[in-house]
Amino acid sequence: MSDETRTAAADRNGDARSAAIPLATTELLALQGARSATIYESTGRATMFLGAVSGGLIALGLVATATRVSTAFYAFGLVLLPTLAFVGWVTFERALRTSIEDHDYARRMSRLRAFNFDAAPELAAYMPRTTLQDRIHTGGFAGARWAAYRTVAGMVAVITSVLAGATAALVTAIASSHSLAASIIAGVIVAIAAVAALMEYQLSVWLRYAVESEDASDMAPE
Repeated sequence: MSDETRTAAADRNGDARSAAIPLATTELLALQGARSATIYESTGRATMFLGAVSGGLIALGLVATATRVSTAFYAFGLVLLPTLAFVGWVTFERALRTSIEDHDYARRMSRLRAFNFDAAPELAAYMPRTTLQDRIHTGGFAGARWAAYRTVAGMVAVITSVLAGATAALVTAIASSHSLAASIIAGVIVAIAAVAALMEYQLSVWLRYAVESEDASDMAPE
């Protein structure tokens, strides 16, 4: 290959890379906006769920006071508590999905940052190549089982499990002629089983996402 051909090819590569940097920057801004949308949705859904739980429990307390824990109280509770538990389940499911979407956007942003540093190495003198956020989102799932309790989805899962346990306790109270011990035991067992199942489900979804992400990375062109 002649020197002129090499020079022309180098110029074309340089022009293509110069044009790619603005595109990568635009994509970074778009991904940042998408991440903000997932955060707003997750917190908004959690806020609505907590508001529904607070209002429902206040209403249940008022009914208990007005009816002196009569049949009307149990009927109202058996309608309200399962409904709140269902709302909690769908909120948990969506919060989990938005967390995965947010993680995926952060991973893609990290790859674009790496491209910018490869295209313009001089940037390394003025800004860190990787941020703390990059390391958090690309650092794997060590300790994920316990960290799951600190997520929005984890918080919703715990509250939903308590609602499920309260429903079981209410049913047991009716079936056992208002036995306090039986109600507490049934409620605790159901609540613990529910939170364990939801957390295990959350972890399995994250692990499946990690495997799919690795497969997608392997299939990506070099």
